[in-house]
Amino acid sequence: MSVKSQKKNMEVIFALVNQDLSYIHGERESGPNGAKKQFHSKSAAFLRSLGNDLGLKEFKVSKNYGGIAVSGEITLIGMWDDGSGLHFQICQPFASQPSFLYRTISHMKDFRGEQNRWLPISMFGDGDYEGVLGLLLALHKPTETGTATTKIPSADTRSEAKVVNRDAA
Repeated sequence: MSVKSQKKNMEVIFALVNQDLSYIHGERESGPNGAKKQFHSKSAAFLRSLGNDLGLKEFKVSKNYGGIAVSGEITLIGMWDDGSGLHFQICQPFASQPSFLYRTISHMKDFRGEQNRWLPISMFGDGDYEGVLGLLLALHKPTETGTATTKIPSADTRSEAKVVNRDAA
């Protein structure tokens, strides 16, 4: 998916997160006019493309619709290399600062991971896809040679960025 498509998905996800997705008035447990269903579909498409753009060697996107009182969550779990992976979750926050959860993981079944971090939802409202990529790529632990290379798509072209292990240098 192109950067332009990803930015559009971010805007749609941002708009959906800012409405009541738990209200039943439309499709079964899908909110007004199926907003909950659209939230899950757009978020899953966004996360699949994000996994590819981050250069994850292995990843899966899962959806949990939850019940009628919540938005449910859509989760990307993926690995760059052995011992270096990402857990990223999109859901509608209900009590805290509007943000999405992300953290590093050491294997595909690592549901605890490292410290939880929070991506401000405003990055989605601003369509800052490159910023999201940069933030998440910074979590990638370098390979044994001390360098992790991943292609970062930009609005104009796809360029290569290197994350250097400063300790190995």
